[in-house]
Amino acid sequence: MDIAKTAENIRSGDRRALARAITLVESTRAQDRTTAAQLLAALGRDRSALRIGLSGTPGVGKSTFIESFGQMLTGQGKRVAVLAVDPSSTRSGGSILGDKTRMDLLSRDPNAFIRPSPSQTQLGGVARRTREAIALCEAADFDVILIETVGVGQSETAVAEMSDLFLLLLAPAGGDELQGVKRGIMETCDMILVNKADGDLKQQATRTCADYAGALHLLRKRPQDPPEFPKAVTVSALHRDGITAAWDDMQTLINWRRDAGVWDKRRADQARFWFHEEVRAGLLARLTGDAIVKAQLATLESAVQQGEIRPTQAAEQIINDLLGPQLNVKS
Repeated sequence: MDIAKTAENIRSGDRRALARAITLVESTRAQDRTTAAQLLAALGRDRSALRIGLSGTPGVGKSTFIESFGQMLTGQGKRVAVLAVDPSSTRSGGSILGDKTRMDLLSRDPNAFIRPSPSQTQLGGVARRTREAIALCEAADFDVILIETVGVGQSETAVAEMSDLFLLLLAPAGGDELQGVKRGIMETCDMILVNKADGDLKQQATRTCADYAGALHLLRKRPQDPPEFPKAVTVSALHRDGITAAWDDMQTLINWRRDAGVWDKRRADQARFWFHEEVRAGLLARLTGDAIVKAQLATLESAVQQGEIRPTQAAEQIINDLLGPQLNVKS
């Protein structure tokens, strides 16, 4: 790959160059990882887009909402990129990558770019290299980047560590009010959007929204945000009702954070978080890729399977063999 030429094409808005670059950064081959690092370095960090993470259970209407929301943004002259993470099979490792087919109108919009990616073995609802795909879309001068997560439930919070706003999409009558006070994803979202607030479900959606709005007040307040946030609102992605009002609320929160200096601090904290994540993942990859370590792991795995040693003891043994026993550990 010609790094300089590819970087130039991405900056000029070449969709094919952007798609190929995302494929490159998602590759696990050592040579591709080196080339990807060189490409990202060549692109620099001179551009920044609004990053919006979107989560919700399967069937809640995430793709329909993204299409309506994305078309509203492109109608305002904004360029929108959608990074949709598709669940990978735990058996075959494959993914359908069918999110783009649900956004037929948005996929044909010249101001929109949609890229589905497999989650592979990554937990938390996002793909391992989603952060790098975001950087590529920012270099391509997109104004808004929407990150659609797998939709796995309460533990799907990793997207909050790579987005400026985290939206949780819920369906009416999706559960009792106790769901609203559960920790995890409820604690990290900035706004709850109760979708399908139309037809026979409109009244139920209003009640659900009120339940969650009350639950949000019970959770820990965020002193860096306006007093009305996090908040819950109703929308109808199908009929595009409430989409513009929700966008106005998002802009209110965005402007508040920028004026209060929270925006830059949040980005810095996220960079630190992913630095530690990359160190952990890199160390594990290096260790498991070593032939001696592989052999030792296989021996201990066999011992664990036969009940000769407990999993915790086996793990401690291999860590001590590799790194040495911990000395002078302070609690």
